[in-house]
Amino acid sequence: MTALNPLPAVDGLAVLEARLREDLDWLELPAPSWVPAHNVDGQRVLDVAIIGAGMAGLAASAELRLLGIDNQRLFDQAPEGQEGPWVTYARMQTLRSPKQLTGPALRLPALTFRAWYEAQFSRKQWDALYKIPRTQWMEYLRWYRRVLDLPVRNDTRVDILRPRRDGVIELDLVHEPANHGGRARRETALARHVVLATGREGLGGPFIPAVARDLPLHLRAHSSDTIDFDALRGKRVGVVGASASAFDNAATALEAGAAGVNLFVRRDALPRINKLTGIGSPGLVHGFANLPDEWKWRLLHYSALTQAPPPRDSVLRVARFPYAKLHLSSPLTRVGHEGDTVFVDTPRGRYALDYLIFATGFHSEIDTRDEFALIAPHVRRWRDRFEPAPELSSDDLGSSPDLDRNFALQERIVGTCPALSRIHSFNHGASLTHGKVAGDIPAISDGAQRLARAIAAMLFDADREAHYAALQAFDTAELAGDEWADAAADVRTIDTTA
Repeated sequence: MTALNPLPAVDGLAVLEARLREDLDWLELPAPSWVPAHNVDGQRVLDVAIIGAGMAGLAASAELRLLGIDNQRLFDQAPEGQEGPWVTYARMQTLRSPKQLTGPALRLPALTFRAWYEAQFSRKQWDALYKIPRTQWMEYLRWYRRVLDLPVRNDTRVDILRPRRDGVIELDLVHEPANHGGRARRETALARHVVLATGREGLGGPFIPAVARDLPLHLRAHSSDTIDFDALRGKRVGVVGASASAFDNAATALEAGAAGVNLFVRRDALPRINKLTGIGSPGLVHGFANLPDEWKWRLLHYSALTQAPPPRDSVLRVARFPYAKLHLSSPLTRVGHEGDTVFVDTPRGRYALDYLIFATGFHSEIDTRDEFALIAPHVRRWRDRFEPAPELSSDDLGSSPDLDRNFALQERIVGTCPALSRIHSFNHGASLTHGKVAGDIPAISDGAQRLARAIAAMLFDADREAHYAALQAFDTAELAGDEWADAAADVRTIDTTA
């Protein structure tokens, strides 16, 4: 269901923003800035640099600001308003989450999507809304960024992270604004802490099965790629996978006029039950990080094994097309091409296609990312220290970063890269250590608050000498000394035995 037109009578958004300002004022938020300034070579060092200004990056930045950590900046390679997947490679019509989830609101009612929506469209229209339209969620996040005045630098990608001997982390940046004539500008930033708010890709990237990696790029795409669906009009399209993304991409191709879509699924049947939803609770959100390693692994292994089903709406969106075909028990055994025709072999037959889309998720191998080249050899993964029972083996889980309680990376060999303790993985890669708190809508506020408080504690500890000096220097008197006319004559003995 799409959003209805706003009511013209009152500027409800201005009223909501005034309410938010008042709520923050009553809560004495944001806290006053308290982190001592650090300068290196005449350059102010950021207390926190956040890579990624999607939902997770914005939530982390907002909570840091509420805690009085103002000297921060977010860097995102996307143009302003296009951060994250919502208006780029996300192709569902509505969000999959229930509309009432509070998302990145950080326990502030006036910051919720519902408050934003009702301020513009009324309570009645909220009640009538089925699920949140995907593009409208992006509009909300743009407002979230604006109303909190978060310091985002767009069109800027991190070329490489460079830990320095002086304890500072150097970010080599490339600024490539779309309206800059294609000319890139290089610069550097220095930071005490770096937050990797890199979304579903985490520390890795899109996964393409080995059987198809030799297929020319003009004949295939990953579901996270930019795809010209108009160019698929009249074409035979294949989609690999049974995820929500698989059905969303299949539907988008069909709606763009594809001649037909074949979906290839390894499983004998589509998954029907989202098992992890069955135990969703504050207990899971706050308790997962404290579980023994064996139980963390067991829970996520079972969740991956059973797999979340695609939303019913997404399946129906595809099923209404008579030239959409679902092929179960059909893993790809061979993929090749003759000219611009792709041939896909499965146990159930061979198929000729014009284009193949892989909705096959993401991997977590940090050494495949150029910007992490200097730290990747030192990062400890779960496979470096944990060996699951044979029946629970999983390469994907094993490649997950083994994070500490602060979401920070850890050294594979102690002493080789101490800066890792100040590089925080606030993305999908944190799932095995911390649970689903660093990327999905349901618990993103809890994750952001956990992360921000950890960074605040680390900054305070690192500056303890400066804070002790400030403690000693503080001389604002609360008593004037004239509270008794003759204090010495009025002293009485207190009987402590009474």
